[in-house]
Amino acid sequence: MYHSAIWDEPLLSELQDTKKEKFTTKSILPKSLQRNSPVDIPTIDETLVMRHFMRLSQMNYGIESGIYPLGSCTMKYNPKICEEICRWEQFTMLHPYQDETTIQGTLQIIYELERMLCEITGMDQFTLQPAAGAQGEFTGLLITRAYHEHRKDFNRDEVILPDTAHGTNPASAAMAGYKVIEIPSTKEGTVDLEMLKKVLSEKTACFMLTNPNTLGIFESDITEIARLVHEAGALLYYDGANMNAIMGKARPGDMGFDIVHINLHKTFSTPHGGGGPGAGPVGVKQKLERFLPVPRVVKKQHQFCFNYDYPESIGKIKATYGNISVIIKAYIYILLMGGNGLKETSEVAVLNANYMKKKLVDSSLYQLPYRELRKHEFVISCEQLLSTKGIRALDVAKRLLDYGLHPPTVYFPLIVKEALMIEPTESESKKTLDEYIETLLKIAQEDPALVKDAPHNTTVQRIDEIGAVKNPILTWKLADKL
Repeated sequence: MYHSAIWDEPLLSELQDTKKEKFTTKSILPKSLQRNSPVDIPTIDETLVMRHFMRLSQMNYGIESGIYPLGSCTMKYNPKICEEICRWEQFTMLHPYQDETTIQGTLQIIYELERMLCEITGMDQFTLQPAAGAQGEFTGLLITRAYHEHRKDFNRDEVILPDTAHGTNPASAAMAGYKVIEIPSTKEGTVDLEMLKKVLSEKTACFMLTNPNTLGIFESDITEIARLVHEAGALLYYDGANMNAIMGKARPGDMGFDIVHINLHKTFSTPHGGGGPGAGPVGVKQKLERFLPVPRVVKKQHQFCFNYDYPESIGKIKATYGNISVIIKAYIYILLMGGNGLKETSEVAVLNANYMKKKLVDSSLYQLPYRELRKHEFVISCEQLLSTKGIRALDVAKRLLDYGLHPPTVYFPLIVKEALMIEPTESESKKTLDEYIETLLKIAQEDPALVKDAPHNTTVQRIDEIGAVKNPILTWKLADKL
């Protein structure tokens, strides 16, 4: 029956009769919610439906399809054992409010993962509640506010950012009620210490910094930066989006940072994109522990339990467990890798990025602004291609689609004109890196008209992006009438 494109009418009628229930839709729904006409859905056999959705899945692109070098996103491969375990019914069937004595395994994972992240980052305490990096930032800024208010220091209403900051940094600061002060980078692509000194004041709440920054450059003056910020009475906040570059090599806590957020869905191998899934745990130094969200998972004798006894806490940020599936996958990943494995992860990620950078820059077809040595990612410019052939970074990105390759991040950070921001991660082989390099070099030498009209081989051709921004279609209806 299921494989037939033509239903057997008597059999269909019999099936429908068996599905009749005591209560019909009309008998249990208010009249105002009842349909006036049948739903306008086409009658399609199961074979065609399955082929349709299978085709859609094949049109999608993921890390299992190929290299996914989005800068500052760390789109690494996620071991499938992590996916398998987090779907065990022992985790998926839990209820948020069941007695804590019945969820000891899950609480132990939360407790132990917090300890692991403390060791990796050099922080003293962690919360796993935030469900994204941006929510982690917001949590960190609420903790910053609580800290200054606890000290009766109510005039601190400014957050300082470098011009290389991720866009979520100023957004999170503004949402937390702070004024954003942006300072320019030096010709090396790092924090300008003299400019930092000028803007630091009794009004500074914190300085938000990514290290290595979004250019892939390590802030070598970080200890001096920490000294200046702390002397001004402010806190130093670490955006952990680029943690994949330094695991086992350096710790934010040792650099002088007071607050850290980590993207479990980047560094610790949960596939992400399209808005989720994510988790942005926040770590703090001991002086800030009292402000962490509640409940905290603590261990009393041989039992794990929730503790709400933190009167100065900023409150709850998300549901009790946080995004538990991401938390479990990160926990498994860290256990699989071990300390040496995490260290090697960063070493290979940095090696891959610098290998690609060297090959591309040596071709003279792409340019490398700022300092030569990079960490896990690098930013090259298509400015020369634009001036000589009229080819923009966006054109290069669209043309990569014709070769079945996912483009890198484009036009970020904003201080690099016609930017391509590439992060290969540790997942990729030399063969894959070479193929990507060769494709980028080939595109730079192709007929400009071919590149500027790309993509040519995709289901959807080049989209009118300006029109889409000016005339967005934000809703969709199945039918005009129900």
